[in-house]
Amino acid sequence: MLDRDVVRDFLEDKFEEAQIELPENIKLDALVETFCLYVENDYYEWLNDNYKSFFEGSDWSWIRGKIRKYQNEYKENFA
Repeated sequence: MLDRDVVRDFLEDKFEEAQIELPENIKLDALVETFCLYVENDYYEWLNDNYKSFFEGSDWSWIRGKIRKYQNEYKENFA
């Protein structure tokens, strides 16, 4: 679940950069919530697709190789 306050700040910054003004009949809270739900739905589908490709056939040798690779590349994440 996305942090609505972070998304609000993100959208406000993006609108300012792009010089986009929010129409009067659209409330920022409704826009933030709608955008978050849109992203979360897409994120869930993305996770499902990546889960299928990562665990397809449960090739544990391949998965161990990925673990080693990422442990070497991103040591700070595995501390």
